Amino acid sequence: MLAWLITELWGAEIIAVHGSNLRPAELGGFIAERSHRVVGLLTYQLTGGTLEIVTINAIDRRAGIGTMLIEAVVSKARRFGCAEIRLTTTNDNVDALRFYMRRGFRLAELRPGALDRARQLKPEMPAVGDYGIPLHDEIDLTRSL
Repeated sequence: MLAWLITELWGAEIIAVHGSNLRPAELGGFIAERSHRVVGLLTYQLTGGTLEIVTINAIDRRAGIGTMLIEAVVSKARRFGCAEIRLTTTNDNVDALRFYMRRGFRLAELRPGALDRARQLKPEMPAVGDYGIPLHDEIDLTRSL
C-alpha cells in the first residue's frame, strides 16, 4: 500500500535526490489519517546525526497536516539524538520553501543543475514545475535541534 501511495504522490516508487535513487516505501515515516482516510505522509532516513526528510505530502493542503508531520519528525529526530533535520526541494517549489522556513528551516545549500543530472537516472522527471518554472536545481534546508 505504501509503495502505491508513493507512486500516486510522486509518480514513481523511486525518488531521485542527491544523485541517487531512494525507495521511500522502505524508509521510516509517518502516515496522517483523518476519518480513516490517509491525508498525509512523511518518510525519512537517518544519516549520522542528521534526520533527512525524503518525502512529505499533505493531501489536504492548508489543514495543518504538514505542520503535524513536521512536529512528529522533530520529536523523532530528538529521540534519535539528531543534531539537525535536513530536506531537499526543487527550485520551483516556492510554496514549500515558504512552508519550511516558517517552521524553522533555513537555506543550507544550492546544487545548480542537480535535476538536469537526475533526469539521466529518472527520465520521467518533468522539465517544468510549479508556476511554469523550469526544473534545474536542488535546494537543501536544515533545522537545528
